[in-house]
Amino acid sequence: MSVGLATVRVMPDAEDVRRIALSLPDTTEKIAWSMPTFRVAGKMFATLPEDETSIAVRCPKEERDELVLAEPGKFWIADHEAGFAWVRVRLAYLEDDGELRDILADSWRQAAPTRLLESYPELGLPAAE
Repeated sequence: MSVGLATVRVMPDAEDVRRIALSLPDTTEKIAWSMPTFRVAGKMFATLPEDETSIAVRCPKEERDELVLAEPGKFWIADHEAGFAWVRVRLAYLEDDGELRDILADSWRQAAPTRLLESYPELGLPAAE
């Protein structure tokens, strides 16, 4: 008799965001607006707003709108961020730490200076707009 093991999906949480964001080159954490923010070379690329169940990350507006339309449960736009190239991501809807890392790394690339992008080619370059 074989017994199947159930796979339990553990959603990424605020500590995973912190761990992954701080693993990216030249990243620091700073409290701003009463919430943790993550910066590369002083330029913000992610925040952990409100109750830390979502993150806000950089995202070109065209892509952001497509993401929200394609997966409205996962992605959304906060009213006060509508005019900016940022999108919110609900942590509960992420598949795993890998997806969280991809999202944070993409946002990091958009904020990182050229010298860092050139020094860490394994992190890739942002897509040309």
